[in-house]
Amino acid sequence: MRIIAIDPGYERLGIAVLEKTKKEEILFSECFKTKATLPFVDRLELVGREVARIIEKFQPEALSIENLFISTNQKTAMRVAEVRGAIIYQARLSGLAIYEYTPLQIKTSITGYGKATKEQMIRMVKKLVSGADDIEQDDEMDAIAIGLAYFACVCVQNTHIL
Repeated sequence: MRIIAIDPGYERLGIAVLEKTKKEEILFSECFKTKATLPFVDRLELVGREVARIIEKFQPEALSIENLFISTNQKTAMRVAEVRGAIIYQARLSGLAIYEYTPLQIKTSITGYGKATKEQMIRMVKKLVSGADDIEQDDEMDAIAIGLAYFACVCVQNTHIL
């Protein structure tokens, strides 16, 4: 099974394409960045285009995306929600199943502890997936963790939301 996993954001978007046969493998990962000087609608369009490009190139079966974490900054939370909408829209246009996971679910599925630190998560991702040692951006590591959460959760129960 091949999936695209995304850590949503409009300044930095973590994207990973993972495939699982016997073991999880990273086919692609990046931290897609948009310029702060651009109007938000242009940034939103760039994110949508990049997601569509990666879906077209890698032909995943599903999207695994982090559920919106409610931030104290309302404006940021609203913007990230809009980005999630654009990503989910692109995925549905391509016929992908959509799975979303909370930070607690992701941390629990990767480390076994829902309050794991960022460092603990990174260490476990590097142990679980070959090729993750070369990744330096947190956003990419988060996307990979979101993809691993999909593989862990889909085997236990179907958490399909859309």
